[in-house]
Amino acid sequence: QVQLRESGGGLVQAGGSLKLSCAASIQSFDTYTMTWFRQAPGKEREFVAAIYWMRGSVNYADSVKGRFTISRDNPNQTVYLQMNSLKPEDTAVYYCAALFRGTWPPPIGWEDYDYWGQGTQVTVSS
Repeated sequence: QVQLRESGGGLVQAGGSLKLSCAASIQSFDTYTMTWFRQAPGKEREFVAAIYWMRGSVNYADSVKGRFTISRDNPNQTVYLQMNSLKPEDTAVYYCAALFRGTWPPPIGWEDYDYWGQGTQVTVSS
């Protein structure tokens, strides 16, 4: 049974940093594109960052480019999201998602993904 479990969320002041982790229990993890989405209250779930299963190519939403870094550790089946220079508008529930292989650039619609975690709350105070 596939499981994705996010952790690392919390409350941080604007300008601060957090590092999110997504621990996966998934066969052939290295064949999955891994993506972070977020959903703020009253808003649609939106794409944040993705890391491709091949070559480790990465892609970011314009709103986080230069501040967030996605990475993966295939032997430990974990994907990370390092978030720096956080802003109040980054406040949201952050979800990781897995897509078997997929194309590049990755889909930005959450409904296109195969598996989801339960999410972790990130709150940035001003």
